[in-house]
Amino acid sequence: MRPRLRKFIGTILIVLLVITYALVATTLAAAFLGAAPWWIHLLYFFLSGLLWVLPAMLIIKWMERPA
Repeated sequence: MRPRLRKFIGTILIVLLVITYALVATTLAAAFLGAAPWWIHLLYFFLSGLLWVLPAMLIIKWMERPA
């Protein structure tokens, strides 16, 4: 696969990942953290805010492979 096409596909995948991940993380927070204390909310959103980076790194690594 040509690098330019791979980067285009990877960019679309990262955008879809971020949108989907944000919707899922927010839905889970609304469903399970309603009555939780503020520090649980802080911890959840801190960890879930960092967790999307792992699959994004895999996509970026795939995008940057040599042809």
